[in-house]
Amino acid sequence: MAVLVFVGLGLADEQDLSERSRAHLRECDRVFSEAYTSVVAPGSLERLGRSVGRSIELLGRPDVESEHHVLAALKAGSRVGFVVAGDPFAATTHVALRLAAERAGHTWLYLPGASIVSAAPGFLGLQQYRFGRTVSLPFPSPGFAPTSPLVAIQKNREADLHTLLLLDLRPEEERFLTAPEALQRLAEPINPGDGPWLPEDLRLAVAARVGTEAARGWYGTCAELAEVDFGPPLHCLVVPARTLHFEEEAALAAFRVRPDRT
Repeated sequence: MAVLVFVGLGLADEQDLSERSRAHLRECDRVFSEAYTSVVAPGSLERLGRSVGRSIELLGRPDVESEHHVLAALKAGSRVGFVVAGDPFAATTHVALRLAAERAGHTWLYLPGASIVSAAPGFLGLQQYRFGRTVSLPFPSPGFAPTSPLVAIQKNREADLHTLLLLDLRPEEERFLTAPEALQRLAEPINPGDGPWLPEDLRLAVAARVGTEAARGWYGTCAELAEVDFGPPLHCLVVPARTLHFEEEAALAAFRVRPDRT
């Protein structure tokens, strides 16, 4: 029986890693990572590998989802590390890997890291328990423009809940869905010929590079946000609930888009 150690790297770089996590990685026979659910600063994994004395092997999505590489390493060794940007179990694919390890007779250890799921609301000053289902917005492609994210946002608003909108990324292609692209998608009607499905005066929140010293936020209507340069990714959006607590209103006011603040 071997141990699979799930390690959350956090949102910025290898400096976010806890000393406890570093100690466990030093004890691993092999260490894997992936860069398709999220990314950290360039060079982070290389620097982390040097600091823990282990080469970190980067796996692609098919390699992780097939589970072969990790299960083979568990079968051959006593301790395997799996380092993930953010928090490992914020992505369901990693829960599937955990279950596969269990079925193969292995145990696992969970060392959490900061996740955008909690960090973005905290950065913007929004109450965590007022968020509904988190929504992911994929890259559009010919014949593929799912309306399910828009429907999910609509249902959250009907329940007077905020929606965290995560944006697609393909790091291997150096492609990241950006806030302007997402805002354009949100401005479209769910069904052709319909009017805007979100009120034109509704203010949305955008957060960029949360967890780093370069983190910034904005709050405004789609038209106001269209004039903003959000800088480099990663970006995410929040569609607020129909009503705001007075403290949420005060927190978001600091991010309000004005002519002199873009």
